[in-house]
Amino acid sequence: MRLRALLGLLLALSLPSWAGADTLERIRSSATLNLGYQTNTAPFSSSQGERVDGYSIELCRLLAGQLKNALELDDLQLRFQALAHDQWPAALKAGQVDLFCTPAAATATLRQTVSFSVPVYTGGLGVLVARDAPSSLLNVLNGQAAHSGPTWRATVNRGLSRHSFAVVEGGVSEAWVHEQLNRLGVIASVLTVPTYTEGVQWVLEGKADAFFSERMLLKQYLSQLAGGERLQVLDRVFEFVPVSLAMARGDEDLRLQVDRALSELYRSGALLQTYRRYLGEPGETERLLFKVYALPRDREVSGR
Repeated sequence: MRLRALLGLLLALSLPSWAGADTLERIRSSATLNLGYQTNTAPFSSSQGERVDGYSIELCRLLAGQLKNALELDDLQLRFQALAHDQWPAALKAGQVDLFCTPAAATATLRQTVSFSVPVYTGGLGVLVARDAPSSLLNVLNGQAAHSGPTWRATVNRGLSRHSFAVVEGGVSEAWVHEQLNRLGVIASVLTVPTYTEGVQWVLEGKADAFFSERMLLKQYLSQLAGGERLQVLDRVFEFVPVSLAMARGDEDLRLQVDRALSELYRSGALLQTYRRYLGEPGETERLLFKVYALPRDREVSGR
């Protein structure tokens, strides 16, 4: 019996720190929801003084209201904490924050440490370049070198080779750019930057020929940048990436409550109103995805 107890203790100690997580109980007992976010990622999340705002920030506030009702709380205090782009997974795992409100792509690497809600937005990988960029580069990035066979490959290589492409370190765009260059056999430099602001600035200063990132963010940064008239965000979307809110891995009770709340926001039209306020009128594809992302009601699954 002693041996069995010792083995049980060793097993418990060997489990990841998130294994026994019960965030809902902590939220209920403290009447506090700790929300992490990344600054300078408008229109999704940003801060000015003590005010935190943005599309996904508003979604977190809305789902907090539903969480308050689900936990039968008289009041629920929201505490926002700014986190760097490389800090938030560790902050979730350590229980420093309960939910990360800046949308992130649910990559296989991130899923090793955190869990994700249903998607709240479909990101599009875009590119920022100088208006006076070489026509050979612009043609390839715009997809105009659409020829088959060796001629097409040679055209692409001439357009992309010996250029430098900036990406945010550890982001979806970094892996995508490396994959495309390797597939095409193009010799080019991939430069990693710590922030979106720095990536845009590098193109403006000529340190990089292009900056690949979420297209909505690129347009937002460009609209606020001094000297932004010298840059442009191309119309082309290279890849569509659903993004979600994140929470500690293994806390399925919290994840279920978050997904239920977001699904209700989709069905009620509250998410659509928030989308319009921060991101503009959604297109036909976005409206269709709103229906796809929401969890089905029980009767929809059972056929009743």
